[in-house]
Formats: sequence, structure tokens, C-alpha cells
Amino acid sequence: MGAQADVAVIGLGAIGSSAAWRLAARGLDVVGIDQHEPGHAWGGSHGRTRLFRVACLEHPGLTPIARRARELWRELEASSGQELLLETGAVMIGRPGSRIIEGTLAAAREHDLPVERLTPDELGRRLPGHARLEPGDIGLWDPEAGILRPEAAIVAAVDAARAAGARVRTGERVLAVEPDGDGVVVRLAAGDVRARRVVLAAGPWIGQLADVPLVPHRVVMTWFRAQGGHDASIDRLPVFIRTAPGTGQWIWGHGALAGDLAKVGPEFDGPFAPDDPDAIDREVHAGETDGIAALVAATFPDLDPEPAESTTCIMAHTPDGQFLVGPTDASGRVIVAGGCSGHSCKHAAALGELAAQLVVDEPPFADIGFLDPRRFALAD
Repeated sequence: MGAQADVAVIGLGAIGSSAAWRLAARGLDVVGIDQHEPGHAWGGSHGRTRLFRVACLEHPGLTPIARRARELWRELEASSGQELLLETGAVMIGRPGSRIIEGTLAAAREHDLPVERLTPDELGRRLPGHARLEPGDIGLWDPEAGILRPEAAIVAAVDAARAAGARVRTGERVLAVEPDGDGVVVRLAAGDVRARRVVLAAGPWIGQLADVPLVPHRVVMTWFRAQGGHDASIDRLPVFIRTAPGTGQWIWGHGALAGDLAKVGPEFDGPFAPDDPDAIDREVHAGETDGIAALVAATFPDLDPEPAESTTCIMAHTPDGQFLVGPTDASGRVIVAGGCSGHSCKHAAALGELAAQLVVDEPPFADIGFLDPRRFALAD
């Protein structure tokens, strides 16, 4: 029946690479499978940087996941000798009562986080790159936030998985995942793999292999230069999620790291038309960046609003914007770990740890009921 394993991990992006590492570190026989090489640019885990936040406005239950992820990123830094997570602090800017402000405060209250409230005058003095505000805006400073380097983090996790004994197979497309009475058969053109359990972490391809509510969606990422001799470094323009003045729209990003550009993007709230992850348009066409250019022009006098670089990636959104981490059915043989919804990369090391815990029937280190893939069926 081809190769055998305790666990097959399908997809070695941000979450799958960490799942393979955490499973192999527990002494399991792990095979990790990906159609591309680790750190590739064809899914949703590339783009040089991703925001890291502890005061997670999306759900207070994400804070302990972010904290565990930070511990694991630091462990990978020690094993790889690379800087993966740069803690710079971050500012959230919006009006009192807005989701940006209230979601951040909810996480801070529940977990006693050292979040600091900033008045408009304090924002202008301390963070001059963010001094252009809407009337009534305030700021919240999260000192534990920063930037994750996704490609390097993925490669480091795959290397750690290999070092712990995992077998890594790249350039192979999984055709089907078929649970049976004895485990799971993973269908591959080069020969099937039989495993006791599977972690399905294939990002935007998860919906091709399991019946879960995911919408793959193409997005454009953009980077910007400073203009007119201005300083657009991350010290002046730290990590942020904020409203763009006069627009009612959210933007996120950070100033330039050494030798790089500032990164700014729009919030992805949907609704989304599904895109085929195997056939998305990888070109950025004329006019596609006009919207983000207008938001940058309205918000940041230090930045040239014409993007200096742009590229595409593809995200996978759930109906409620929360991840999918858990079994697909009562048998527990297939554990889904995905549904990024535009904000999972920071958590990926810990999401991989949670998937590993579910595989080996350990109690999860955090309450993840709100991430259960079966929650949508139960709501029907």
C-alpha cells in the first residue's frame, strides 16, 4: 500500500511546516507533503513580512495562541540562527467604539495586556508618521507586537522537522484524502501514503480535499518608498492597523525595515468571489493598486502613494473570519489546520502545535472551541 506513517502533513506552508515540526519533535513518524518547495510564493505565506500582534482584535481567544507562537518562533530562531520575529510594538488607531479599538481593548482586558491608550496629541508627538488622524481618533499601543518573516520561518520549521526525523516530500500534489476503517489514505500520483492520521494544512487548497467552508481569494500586496526626503522607517512608522482619514476604510502595515520598503495593505473584509488557487492571475494589472494608493495618500505624508513594488498572493477565508483547527468529523482522523482569513501567519507556529496536540490526543494549550471546523454545521 505504498509508504506508511503515523501522520501525514499535507501542505508545508506556515501552519503545516510547524505541525510537521511539532509532531516529529514528539517522536512520531511524520511525512510532510507539498506540491512546492518550502517558502514558495504560490500560496498565502509569502511577502517578506507579516504582522505579529498579541492584543488580537479579531478574538480575545487568539491572545494565548499568539503568546505560544512567540515562544515557538524564538525556539526556531535559536535552532536556525536567524531572526524570524522582530518585536517593534504596534499602534491601533480608530474611534472609540470601533472594532479596531474595542477588539484590541477586549483582548487586553481579558489577558491583562500592557496596552497603552494614546490621545491624538500623544500620537502626534510619539508617532509622527501616524499624526494624520480623523476627528475623534485615539491610539492603542501594543508593545508586544512586531513583524514575522514568513518565508524564513517556514524554512526553519521544515528544517526543524527534518532534524527531528520527519520525511519531507516536495513537488508532489495530493489528489485525495480518504479516511477508511484503519486510518487515512493520501492519494499521490507517485504512490499512496497510508497514515493513522492526517493534518490537512494546504492553505487555499484545503477545500479541494475536505468539505469545509473556505473561499480562496486573490489579493495584491504593495510596498512603498518614502517621498521628498521623508523618513519612512519602521521607527517613525511602526506596525499599525488603523482607519484611513476621510475614507472609513482600514489599512494595515509597517514602515521600512533596513534595506526594504514600507508595506501597506487594505483590510480584507469581503464578501469574496472564490478564486481557483491553481489558476489565479499572478499579474498585477494597471489600476489594481489605485485604491490602496488613494488610502496611502490620505494617511501618510511620508510615503509616495504610487506603489514601488506589488505582487499577488491567495488567502482562504472562513465565513466568520476565524481559523479552522480541529477534526473534520467524530473519528478525528483528519485534522484541518487553516482558514487563514488574512491574519493567521503570526499564529502559525502555535496553530501547528495545536494540530499536533489534537493528533496525539493531548489537551490543547488554549481553548479552541471557536476554531472548530464543525462549528458551521452545528449552526445550521
